[in-house]
Parts: sequence; C-alpha cells; structure tokens
Amino acid sequence: MSFHPSLNLRQALSARRSAIALALRLSALTAAGAAALALTSCSNGTSGTLPTATPSTNPLASYQLKGAVSYVHDPTIIRQGSNYYALSTDGGQGGNLPILCSSDKINWTRCGQVFNTPPPEVLAVFPSLTDLWAPDVSFFNGLYHVYYAASGFGGNHSLIGLATSPTMNPSDPNYKWTDQGIVLSSQTTDNFNAIDPNIFIDTDSSGNLTHVWLTYGSFWNGIDQREIDPATGMLSTTNTAVVNLATRPAVQNNPIEGASLVKHDGYYYLFASFNYCCESNFTQDNYEIVVGRGTSPQGPFLDQSGTSMLNGGGTVLLATSGEFTAPGGESVLIDPTDGDLITFHALSNNQNGLDYLFVNQLTWPSDWPLIGTQP
Repeated sequence: MSFHPSLNLRQALSARRSAIALALRLSALTAAGAAALALTSCSNGTSGTLPTATPSTNPLASYQLKGAVSYVHDPTIIRQGSNYYALSTDGGQGGNLPILCSSDKINWTRCGQVFNTPPPEVLAVFPSLTDLWAPDVSFFNGLYHVYYAASGFGGNHSLIGLATSPTMNPSDPNYKWTDQGIVLSSQTTDNFNAIDPNIFIDTDSSGNLTHVWLTYGSFWNGIDQREIDPATGMLSTTNTAVVNLATRPAVQNNPIEGASLVKHDGYYYLFASFNYCCESNFTQDNYEIVVGRGTSPQGPFLDQSGTSMLNGGGTVLLATSGEFTAPGGESVLIDPTDGDLITFHALSNNQNGLDYLFVNQLTWPSDWPLIGTQP
C-alpha cells in the first residue's frame, strides 16, 4: 500500500514529545511503583505461555532506575569494561542519538551523543529531519557500531545509517564517532521499511565470528534480514539474499517491528514488538514484547505452541501492567560475564505517557526467556 499507519503513529509520537517537554518544565518527574499484575499469555496473532510472572519478577510492577531515564524510546544497550551504555531515539533532540551511562545499571546519566548534527547524507534525503530513530549498538571488527534509522512520515521512504567508534567511553582520548554512511534504504515502491535495525553477531563453538546479520523492518512485509560484511559494516556483496523472519498476515496492517535477535544455549531467539506504540492518545498504545525461537539465525522461529512467526506466531513476554503501559522497542544483551539483560521502553500512565527506560535481568528457565526486576 502507498500509505501505512506505522509512520503516521510516529508522527503522533513527535507531537506528544512537545507535551512531554512542557510537563518536564512544569514539574519534577519521579518514578513511582505500580501494583503488580500477571503477564498476559496470549493476544491477537499470538499463542503459547511463558513462566508465570510474579510481583518479584514483573519489571512493570516496581520502577527501579534513576537519573536520566526519560524520555527514552527504543533503547539499546552494551557493556564496555565495568560501564553500561544505552542509546535511544532522539526525542526531539535534533538527530544526535543520545547516550546514557551507568556503572550499576540503576543510576543513569547523559554522557554524550553519537552526532552533534545529523549526517549530511541523511539530511540530503530528509532535509527537515528532527529525529533519528531506534539505534542499535554492537561491537565487532575492533569497533563499536551504531546502526540507526531515519524516515519521512506517511510512507516507507526510510534509511538505515551507520556510525563507528573505537570506544564507548567519552573520556577516552580515542573516543570519536565516524559517520560511515547509509547502509540500506527503502522507497515507497518497496514492500519493506528500512527502520529498526538490529545486529546479531554469530560465532562458532570457539567464539570466532562467523556471520554478522542485520535484522530490520516495520509493518509492510514484517521483519527481514540481510548479511553484513564485518570488515565494512555495510551489506554483504557476496550474500545478497533477503530473508523474511516474521510477519503477521492475518492481522490488519501487519503491526510488527523492533526485532532483536540473539543466541542462547543452542537456540536463536527472535524478540519483536507487536501492535502499536505511538497513538496520539497514549492510552490506546498496546505495544507488547513477544518472542519465538529456532535452530538457525534465519528461522523458522516458533512460539511455545509451535506456531511460526512467519504465520503470526509469537509468545507474549511482556504486556501492559499497572502504571506502565505498552512495553516494547526492546533490545537483548547476552553477557556471560555480568548476566543477560533486556532493555525496552514503557509509558507511564501517571505522567501522560512519558517514555521510560527499563533495564532488566533476563533469565532462561526451560530455555525460554523470563524478564526479572533486578538489572
């Protein structure tokens, strides 16, 4: 179709940011706890159940993070040494991709940004750009890679760009983000949307890199995948195959986006956000985090009932509960040293839908993920 609501919803998000900014000027924001509710086990187009959430394992039951934790939308996270770094959608900050830092995963401060101004090649495509979206941070080939999205509204004219740095630490004299250009783009004539990038680095049994995969997509035909050349960070010129990983053919508008692909204990897990994130009235947002697993990074990914994510499958991992609504925009960090994490945003019902950063422990009972409250 020539028009799609996904981007119109993001336009609504931009409008809501103005109201949020006004609220920030009028009052100090505080995070409040909320009554714990059990996670839903199914929704439209989904099936299967995960381990039962309790007040001690439901992250939406009690908010724990402090500092610069809102406005944060579509976060991604990485650890370098003893410090953690989270990046997110701009939120009207001028296309710079803000970076938050923490040494304990609880207290977060703004410590930098990827860009001072948007890259010229992005502005050449979108001259009136105000936001860069949904960054993804990864480390391979000796560099930290940040893939990000830029788009117009009302269509799937979009792009995914790349910036690299030898370090995440702003106090390191080698700290410098270098614009590497546009990796992938989509036009209104395409059947995909080049936003929401996610990098998965696959390794062999000895930990050696074997493949780098770029997973991306929003609405349209769902979630796609291309191989990345690890030497350049750009699309592979030897493997040009496009693989469709997940879609919701029976659900109007195919509302799926925000994929995150990881490997744990021999399985590959595809996390995604179902439904809508950015309605003009935030109380109508119904984002939720779903997951499927498979034995290949190309799938098929099945939910707990055996339904393929290519046929609308996906077991609900987290949905609206208490004060916080519409969790999504997730990214998973597999960290054998300090423990696996999942980061995502959710909206505060007590603060007009303000987008909050969540960073939480991820465990794997029976080889299915469970989000806990402790980061």
